[in-house]
Amino acid sequence: MSSLITAVRNKFLEAIRSVNPPGRWKILVVDEHSQKIMGSVLKQFDILEENVTQIESISNYRDPQPGLEAMYLIMPTNQNIDRVIQDFSGTPQYAGAHLFFIEGLSESLFNRLGSSAAEPHLRTLQELFINFRAMEAQAFSMDAPELFFSIYSPPRNENSYRGARDRLEEDIRFTSKIITNVCITMNENPYIRYYVPPNHPPLGPLKPNASTRPPPPAETATRWRTNLARGDVARAYESVETDYVSKLLAFAVQSNLDEYKKQNANFGKNDARPRATLIISDRSMDMMAPFLHEFTYQAMANDLLPIENGMKYTYKFQSSVGAYEDKTATLSDADNVWTEVRHMHMREAIDKLMADFNKFLEENAVFKGDNAANLNDMKEMLANLPQYQEQREKFSLHLSMAQECMGIFERDKLPLVANVEQNCATGLTAEGKSPKHLVEEMVPLLDSREVINANKVRVIALYIQFREGVPDEDRRRLYQHARLSLAEQDAVNALTHFGVRISRSAGDKDIKKKLKAKPADDSEYDLSRYKPLIRTVIEDCVNDKLDNTLFPYVKEAPSAAPIPTSLRSPPPAGSLRSAKPSWHRAARPSAAVENRPRILVFMAGGMTYSELREVYQLSNSLNKDVYIGSTHVATPRQFVDDLKVLELGGVGSRAIPNGLAEPRGQRPYQEYYDDKYYTKDGPRPQLQPKAAAPASRSATPKAPRLVPTASHDSSNSATSSVKEEKKKRKGLFKF
Repeated sequence: MSSLITAVRNKFLEAIRSVNPPGRWKILVVDEHSQKIMGSVLKQFDILEENVTQIESISNYRDPQPGLEAMYLIMPTNQNIDRVIQDFSGTPQYAGAHLFFIEGLSESLFNRLGSSAAEPHLRTLQELFINFRAMEAQAFSMDAPELFFSIYSPPRNENSYRGARDRLEEDIRFTSKIITNVCITMNENPYIRYYVPPNHPPLGPLKPNASTRPPPPAETATRWRTNLARGDVARAYESVETDYVSKLLAFAVQSNLDEYKKQNANFGKNDARPRATLIISDRSMDMMAPFLHEFTYQAMANDLLPIENGMKYTYKFQSSVGAYEDKTATLSDADNVWTEVRHMHMREAIDKLMADFNKFLEENAVFKGDNAANLNDMKEMLANLPQYQEQREKFSLHLSMAQECMGIFERDKLPLVANVEQNCATGLTAEGKSPKHLVEEMVPLLDSREVINANKVRVIALYIQFREGVPDEDRRRLYQHARLSLAEQDAVNALTHFGVRISRSAGDKDIKKKLKAKPADDSEYDLSRYKPLIRTVIEDCVNDKLDNTLFPYVKEAPSAAPIPTSLRSPPPAGSLRSAKPSWHRAARPSAAVENRPRILVFMAGGMTYSELREVYQLSNSLNKDVYIGSTHVATPRQFVDDLKVLELGGVGSRAIPNGLAEPRGQRPYQEYYDDKYYTKDGPRPQLQPKAAAPASRSATPKAPRLVPTASHDSSNSATSSVKEEKKKRKGLFKF
């Protein structure tokens, strides 16, 4: 299994190592955004080990160092190009410049560089295509929770539709670039499928509206009513009815990949692995998953504990002298204890933590054969292990997290709450029968003051989805029983903006669902029976059962013909809808793990930790490499808070307290990109009195000198491509 973290980390290191100036040492110049991406996979020590004498911020004032060459690792913005040109206007800032852009450089910016004063000093120009955060080995994030509001917030009035759609289309184009970066990093040119909701029209700004619909064809147009030969005008007029966010995103990604393929003929070629499939969906596909209480370790901890961005957790740590102190830990793939237990049910995770702890005691002969029988025993023993600091801290962290989770589990009556949630989500009781007494079980929980309101919102939202809407009077009574505030009522009512029917009258029929969650098997815990719909989608895709009308292909589909005996033979082209993937069957046991088929999933509008868990579990059970990414990871608490202000365009949300920015109209993509990655210039230092002449700056430094930067963490890298022939013809490089 190829890890995204390792891929991005290696790509950064390959780029840094490729710069070998005559004097050995080099300076690394970064901007705020590139430093953040690099810091997610590399520690500062790792960078300085690669003959980097200094890490400087391009937005800060920097002392000239004409004796050293600099490697720029920056975003391709007009602002950064201005700064590079400024560095070599007049007295050069450095002896030479090696430019590495986090993603593709536009033609206009390339031309500006080629005709600038910096051109004679440029030694390298390369595009890395790694503009995404590899949060886990099999997961990536855009860290853009504000896109949730851009996608789903309804325009304020009829006159706002055009501007809201223009803003969303910019965000879709940006998102498509991020997904393209992931594909290039993994060297995959995948088949692309996208979700077409069967029961509701496009949502948010994409909802069909007179101001966003192209003009209809003339009444005299003879092709208007004929399906066989409709004109372009008619097709454009009708296309608005199917402009779902997943469709627009899928077609944009395909366009990006086609463009990249034109300039890089070998992109995506891999004789040892079948071509991947990319599935693009959005949050509206599964509105059960974000509300459910999950009881696997990672999902439960992120739901119940104050974990920052899914990574930082502060807990009480008992020192060797017995005093308690606050300690902030990082939950990442670098913590082997975390990666081993994060997808286990909490009960199993605690058992494994205790078993590993007892094994640790035996191997180190610390306590003469005494074993920990429970979490409290572990706590007492940990206080007496000062000599095993690192392992002691890991066990102490996860002991603290597990204890706090179980305390909240009992305090908030989660066994009762979760039972009702599971009955609503699955439509069955733990015994496999229809839940006939659901209201009798639910109302006492809504009345109880021991159940917090956030959990009541989740129960009501799940119940309304189970019933496919309830009469308005019944919904009002549920709100009364639960004593919900107006904002909490708004959160439930906001389900309508995801295509969920919340109001139902006597004549309304049941909604026929094309996509259903797989039933739980007998080995599942009673409170963990619901499986997110993404599991069904991936399994059906692998087994060639995924409905082509529900998930059509953007372009060609895999051939239905048998796989050729030699994978070197190119697969014959298939038609758009008649062919089904043939490689999606389980691989032979003898197949090399490195060459397993890949499935990439992108969930616009936020993914859940339960969906993350499913990806890892399916990779093992299906013998496929499955990856998932999204605009952001949404915890149930954050999801409910965002629903409260969805109709306000995010005003008051944590992601964008001031709400969505005012639409700027249709504008060049580079202008949008420049705004997104704008950074303020740091202040110039004040003039100091003249001192004794300093030593020559051109002298090669004896050892690295550190410059204050944001701290870096741990991991990955990717493949890079350069338009070398084109650029050599333009005479940019002077090798």
